[in-house]
Amino acid sequence: MKLNEIKDNEGATKDRIRVGRGIGSGKGKTGGRGVKGQKARSGVAVNGFEGGQMPIYRRLPKRGFNNIFASEYVTVSLGRVQQAIDAGKLDAKATVDAASLKAAGVIRRLKDGVRILSGGELTTKVTFEVAGASKVAVEKIEKSGSSIKLLEAAAKAAE
Repeated sequence: MKLNEIKDNEGATKDRIRVGRGIGSGKGKTGGRGVKGQKARSGVAVNGFEGGQMPIYRRLPKRGFNNIFASEYVTVSLGRVQQAIDAGKLDAKATVDAASLKAAGVIRRLKDGVRILSGGELTTKVTFEVAGASKVAVEKIEKSGSSIKLLEAAAKAAE
């Protein structure tokens, strides 16, 4: 096979239809746009327009709010931490915190802290120092002989 012999598979591409080239072509006169009106003209995008009737996005009431002060945590499962320890990316003897997880490539960015979730199993003894953890994750950590220090709880107790 040579470069000049390369071609697409049969039927992989369609020829474009040349519209507005005489009534006999089947796509002449109005060019497939129907008859008159706003949408027959060029440059029209009428998403959400309901012909002068109040659009549904304005008829319905607003719901809820976005709390700008809410903390956004990076979630990490116990299984993912164990995987990193097994791969030698995380040192089990050192404290596992946000900075060490980022250095190991377990998380991409720090955000407001790390929250440990219970997915997977933890078999190695580890010391955690994180912003939060789920109840089941804390139980699994203590069951494996590891310890956990919650930074968020310490910050709230200091207030």
